[in-house]
Amino acid sequence: MSGVRSETPSFRSFWSGLGAVAFAGGAIVGFACGGSSRPASDQAAADPRQRTGDGGVDDQSRCEFRGRADRESVETAGPGAVQPNVRRVYQMVGTGESMHKVIACREIDTNLDGVKDIVRTYNEKGESVREQADTNYDGRIDTWIEFAAGRMSKEELDTDFNGQPDVWKYYVGGLLSRIQRDTNHDGRPDRWEFYTSGKLERVGVDLDFDGHVDRWDHDELARLAAEAQDRGSSQGAKSAESSSPSDGGLVPPASGDLSKLGADGGAEAGATKRKKK
Repeated sequence: MSGVRSETPSFRSFWSGLGAVAFAGGAIVGFACGGSSRPASDQAAADPRQRTGDGGVDDQSRCEFRGRADRESVETAGPGAVQPNVRRVYQMVGTGESMHKVIACREIDTNLDGVKDIVRTYNEKGESVREQADTNYDGRIDTWIEFAAGRMSKEELDTDFNGQPDVWKYYVGGLLSRIQRDTNHDGRPDRWEFYTSGKLERVGVDLDFDGHVDRWDHDELARLAAEAQDRGSSQGAKSAESSSPSDGGLVPPASGDLSKLGADGGAEAGATKRKKK
């Protein structure tokens, strides 16, 4: 505080006249000491992390381990982290000589802000059961994943971050089977996508949002071409691309049509076209 001691008598007299008003704000003292002039309330507001009763930071842990004698917490620092950002919680299972330790929960602070944003839980076999994630770091979960026999079986996504899922993905044997989308955000799916061997095969669209499919879009040529490519038969791929109905009927849309389907499932996307004679 050398700046205060070096003041002249007249300067000190001036400040003593202002007295409590100047120093009550703490700005001048803080500046003279080299500290920040930013009020403590503003500093607290700028830090989104919650504080615990002892002044520490609440990392918003979702793993259950505090106060449980049957669980053990281990914290480590992942790549690029100086402080521990990965927590693994182990649980003792079995009795007697068969008692052993298995992982029960794991959570990670992926953006290194001190708050855990991904948590995964496991069963007594150490297989993944479910996972939750806050992908945009706003403090709210926006991704929910379920596992079956250790493989992903269902994934729910909140793409507009309003707290409710609007995309539902289903997996069979670890491969994507179908997707339901709520494009108008009314809480109900209005677009259904079906996959074969992880590849898009057909799309159902609810145009009037009454809960029923009004139009099916098929990508038959793309499916045939993909199967021919998987067999390693270039000749089969050419045959699939050149094949067309002999009676001049409806021709399936080109393989790129489905990829151009908008989020609103517009009627023009993927619509079938009549072949010109």
